[in-house]
Parts: sequence; C-alpha cells; structure tokens
Amino acid sequence: MKNILELKNISFTSQNNRIIHRVNLGIEEGKTTALTGPSGCGKSTLLKLAAGLVIPTEGEVSYQGKNIAAMSRTHNMEFRRESAFVFQDSVLWANQSLLQSLELPLRIHFPEMTRKDRQQRIDEVMDTVGYRRSLLIRPSNLSMGEQKLIAFGRAMLCKPKLLFLDEWTESLDDYAARRLVSLVKQQKLEHTTIVFISHNMEIIKNLADYVIMLVGGYTYIRLTNEQIKTDRELAEMLEKGIT
Repeated sequence: MKNILELKNISFTSQNNRIIHRVNLGIEEGKTTALTGPSGCGKSTLLKLAAGLVIPTEGEVSYQGKNIAAMSRTHNMEFRRESAFVFQDSVLWANQSLLQSLELPLRIHFPEMTRKDRQQRIDEVMDTVGYRRSLLIRPSNLSMGEQKLIAFGRAMLCKPKLLFLDEWTESLDDYAARRLVSLVKQQKLEHTTIVFISHNMEIIKNLADYVIMLVGGYTYIRLTNEQIKTDRELAEMLEKGIT
C-alpha cells in the first residue's frame, strides 16, 4: 500500500519553543495510525501539522505527493474536502445553531447541493451517529458527549478519505465513548485512512494498525498492532510511555 500522507523532516517552533523535532512519518492509505505518548509531547501539534492546519517551521507535509503548504487553491480545496478533523473540544460554532454548523462544509464543498439535499445528507449522518435532538439549538445546550457526536458527524458529511481524531473519546461516559469507537470502526471497514490520538491502550489495540509514540517532540518508537499484541515487553514499554 502507498502512503497517502507524508511528513518529511518536520519541525515546528512556537515562541522560541521547539515542539516538534525533525519527524519523518508516512501514513499508509486505508490504514489506521495511533499517535500516543506522555502529555505535552507534541501529539496534538503533530496531528494538526499532518492535517495542514498548522504550517511546519521546517520540512513539508504532502498529501498524495503534493506539498499541502504549496498547493494551488483548487488542490487545497480538494484536500479539505477529502480530509476531516475532529478536535478534542469539538470546536462547534457557539453563535450558530447546530444545523448552521453542519450545513457549512456542504455549502463550501458542494455549492450545487440544494437545501433539501443538504438536509437529507445531514439527517443521514445524524441518524448514523445516533443524535436524536433538535438541530436548531446551539452547542451550549448539549452535553460534552452530544457535542462530540455532532463534531464527528460534521466530519463525516463530506465522506472523507482521511480522518484526523484528537482525543475524540476523552471526558466521555462509557456509552458515548463506545458509540464513537464503533463509528470509527465502521470508517476503518470502509478503508478510510485514520490518524488518531489516544492514551487509551484498549482503544489503541482495538483500532490501530500502527502506533507511533512521541516523546519530547521526537518520534520515539513505531510499532505494528501485531507487535503490541504479541510482544509483552514492547506493549508494557508503550503503556509506560503513555503514562
């Protein structure tokens, strides 16, 4: 399988603090990769760099062979349509209704869609994620679990080929977390390329084909799912590194 995404000698510095140090990483198409490591090691920054939400100080990130930072507007719009990011804190528009937030990516990427078609697609996705309440309310009326369901549903609207998940089950009750894990499993079955951050070893073992552990902004270790399941010493080292 080919790499759909490549990070080439990536570094990122903010306020004279180097957060990511010369990371080289290939993300295999159709596979699921977990990013993990101790708190503050740069996982979220690396995920945002991979998604093109942050531009590296050094190096480049390429999607299907094209440098994201140097893409034409047309190619950049294609990349945005084919990728989706679920933020740790959901990032729903506070001053808009849920319906307005959900309509926005469809309006941007599929301007030819009618209002009826947009509503139909939104209803399909909300049914899939299991959200049953009104879409005319604002995010402040939702629990954290409901906000994450909406955020995940928003990411699914354009049927992404590449999905980024930043601690998408954190701070949720067991039922809501299981619901979101099952939705990611479905995307995995559909061969979506997934990159996610988690500290939960059970989720990592359950979903990841590959595991990348960061320590201090460096790529410390890269493991396959098979290695985690069969090599107790490596698995214990990974678990200790996470905590």
